[in-house]
Amino acid sequence: MNDRLHPTATAPLLDPLALAEHTQASWRERIVPALRDYIAVPAKSPMFAPDWASQGHLTRVLQSAADWVLAQKVPGLKLEILQLKNHTGQARTPVLFFELPASNGAGPAPEHTSGQTVLMYGHLDKQPEFDGWRSDLGPWTPVIDDGKLYGRGGADDGYAVYAAIASIQALQAQGAAHPRIVGLIETCEESGSYDLLPYIDALRTPGANRLGDVGLVICLDSGAGNYDQLWLTTSLRGMASGVLKVQVLTEGVHSGDASGLVPSSFRVMRQVLDRLEDSATGRLLPASFHCEVPPERVAQAQATAAILGSDIYQRFPWAHADCGGATLFALPTTTDPVEALLNRTWRPTLSVTGAEGFPSLQNAGNVLRPYTAFKLSLRLPPLVDAAQAVQDLKALLEDNAPYQARVTFESSGSATGWNAPSTAPWFHQALQAASQAQFGAGYGTIGQGGTIPLMNLLSQGFPQAQMMVCGVLGPKSNAHGPNEFLHLPYAQRLTAAVAQVVAAMP
Repeated sequence: MNDRLHPTATAPLLDPLALAEHTQASWRERIVPALRDYIAVPAKSPMFAPDWASQGHLTRVLQSAADWVLAQKVPGLKLEILQLKNHTGQARTPVLFFELPASNGAGPAPEHTSGQTVLMYGHLDKQPEFDGWRSDLGPWTPVIDDGKLYGRGGADDGYAVYAAIASIQALQAQGAAHPRIVGLIETCEESGSYDLLPYIDALRTPGANRLGDVGLVICLDSGAGNYDQLWLTTSLRGMASGVLKVQVLTEGVHSGDASGLVPSSFRVMRQVLDRLEDSATGRLLPASFHCEVPPERVAQAQATAAILGSDIYQRFPWAHADCGGATLFALPTTTDPVEALLNRTWRPTLSVTGAEGFPSLQNAGNVLRPYTAFKLSLRLPPLVDAAQAVQDLKALLEDNAPYQARVTFESSGSATGWNAPSTAPWFHQALQAASQAQFGAGYGTIGQGGTIPLMNLLSQGFPQAQMMVCGVLGPKSNAHGPNEFLHLPYAQRLTAAVAQVVAAMP
């Protein structure tokens, strides 16, 4: 929570100033150069690069990260790249796995006696380029400007493996005790992590459980409400995506000849989507796509709204136009900060993220198009089962098509959301101490509208573990869109804060 709700923080176990200085040096001397090289590689996730194996980009960035980790010569650390095969014999996307035994330390910190493990997670696959980048920027061109490292994937989520190792190095530099630590870095997250579960199962083989008894998960793939304090993610929405196609003809025909008689595939598409969404409000109509917001999350949203206020919605690049000498900006769905937070974290939403069946504007003749296809992305509340939602969505869209048009919905993936477990006293105290030491303010809590498929899997597999889900995706960092950036000062402080929390684990 924020400092106003939790004024008491435990004394830090480490020298926070030395910790900050060590992580800053790590970023300046070793991490930033590595991230520049990483950004330059178009290592797109398999959903956007079906030929990823022959391209070799995912393998390249994973191997580069592995080489960098080994070059750090962290005492006791073991690393390997794993690559399983699926049921057809094809290679799955590779993962990087490292493990470090618990250490009693060599300095003034107390001896670490816990038999539990810290699991650190991140990913190296990227979203596609998108358009609209500033003229001096580009997705594969790393640029540092005003303390921000621009380029695709630096913030989402290429920095994670480097920051994880830097936090371990900072602990060891002070001779601090720490629990056993393992790291899992995947290359399929932006495609729904469909390859990850087989790796987790392999690493948890009975009698040879390499993950261990996980007591703390540190996921470095989330966001921040601002750059002024440590932020803990308390929930993630789920996701269901697919292609909805409406076809009325086998080929395009002269619009003057056919329109008025042949129904427009676009109009039929509108009718079908009206079953799903109230276009006037954006509310999704099926009750099964909604869930009750837990009272604790409502209270946290109220506390976070008091911190962030109108920045919650003003941070977006709203379109604007001049009207009679005044500048009019596009408006959000609500200007109530609490409702804004709940809308983007606990309520289902439909986005159309792509389209087919349309010629370019320059080549759009007077032709009635044979079909319209939309890529749909549904964000689902954290407690809604995504697999069931896909089944419900398919039936809703396909049944009883207007004009007996050929309407199909083909799923391209789904992932159930996640709601954090209750915060243990030691974890709250550690977060508070780390945020105060590294940011000068108490930590905040916030739900995120995105999806991290692994978190639900880990919560089921390790129901007693604490979940430090955090990240660098703060205001205007614009992951997935143009001009994505990594806020370097925040990333450095976050790295130091992670080290403090790891050291505080009982």
